[in-house]
Amino acid sequence: MKYAPKSLTPYVSARHYFGSELRRHREEVGMSLVQLADIMNSSKSNLARVETAEMMPPPELPSALDAAFGTGQHFYGLYQLAKREVHPDQYRRFMDCEAQAMVIENYEPQVVPGPLQTPDYARALLRCQEDLARHQVDERVNARISRQERQRSDDPPLRWAIIDESILRRRIGDAECMHKQLASLLEQADTRDSKVQVMPFSGGGHSLMSGALTLLTLPNGSTIAYEEGIEFGHLYEDPARVMKWRRQYEVLRANALTVADSVKLIRTAMEDYTSCDTPPN
Repeated sequence: MKYAPKSLTPYVSARHYFGSELRRHREEVGMSLVQLADIMNSSKSNLARVETAEMMPPPELPSALDAAFGTGQHFYGLYQLAKREVHPDQYRRFMDCEAQAMVIENYEPQVVPGPLQTPDYARALLRCQEDLARHQVDERVNARISRQERQRSDDPPLRWAIIDESILRRRIGDAECMHKQLASLLEQADTRDSKVQVMPFSGGGHSLMSGALTLLTLPNGSTIAYEEGIEFGHLYEDPARVMKWRRQYEVLRANALTVADSVKLIRTAMEDYTSCDTPPN
């Protein structure tokens, strides 16, 4: 079967335009992806993904393309724009990367991380969003829980979660809902493939207080960062910017409670939810 290249959408974003320009220059000189991959010391699949904007160009690629095609700083300039823009498909890209990540590290300041949530906790949390109809809540709960399937597979990623102490104290749903959620969190706090640390109130302020952060280490060894606020998230793939988030995460990890002490604190919080709905004698 003859290979049919995917159609391009060059005017969606700078990343898409970079990919379309790569294909245009390649086809103008009659070069196949395999031939270009040999020159770039890259892989055909990676170049194909850059062309279709499924992958951010590696930092070394723009200058190499300019040298190969004699285009001055054309690709270098496009790369400077692409790495600073908000990619329109960034959440889908994040989900795709999460599905194949070897290591998933995240920090959450307000709620239990999605992949660690129980169905009841997720449902209670989503019901806080007044604009969601009941069927939409159910759909999102199912989608959120489906992300946990890979953790139960034969080859799960290493998942490392750092959560703020406020997550243990803020009641979402009723006491039973919280007790079951913390019990589930406790089961995942210290296993071969899952670790949970708590950032205690006593730790004071830190640089990640204002939003959630996820770091994904991919099979090729690269890392991407996804920083999420109340309404918007931003995906970072440029190594220099990812390193910034990596350093802040490592500082947070060093200042959080040990896994053993985190387990103790989770158990203490569970006791609070066991007793808070018990009627007086």
